[in-house]
Amino acid sequence: MTRMEQFQAVIDGWKRKDVDFVLSQMTDDVVWHYAAAIAPPAVGKDAALKFITAFGAGIGEVRWRIFHHAEVGDRLFVEGVDEYTTAAGVDIAAPYAGVIEFRGDKISGWRDYVDRGVIEAQKAGGGWTAQVKQLIGRPAQ
Repeated sequence: MTRMEQFQAVIDGWKRKDVDFVLSQMTDDVVWHYAAAIAPPAVGKDAALKFITAFGAGIGEVRWRIFHHAEVGDRLFVEGVDEYTTAAGVDIAAPYAGVIEFRGDKISGWRDYVDRGVIEAQKAGGGWTAQVKQLIGRPAQ
């Protein structure tokens, strides 16, 4: 199984809102920068669960997609869009890049690089800008 196939299984679990499966794919000491350089990381499965629970409570349908990826050893680089509908019915599309590190068959490090300002503007009713539409309009893998 490739690293991308492993990560796609996590994405599919997230879409199903299968928190137990998502957590089972992480090491006990995972370091997850869910908003790298914006917020402190979730360190360990308990912190990851806390983040997933809080974030997941505000979202309905998940349409997370990956456009491109590259694998180097135990490291996976992805470019994609975290697209979802909030519990309030607002469609969010956040283009991002991520780096996922594996130890054995589990995720031990995860860094998502995203512009939180784009998300907040969309939540406030700003809609999708032309550049966001261009970025997310590409076919996923």
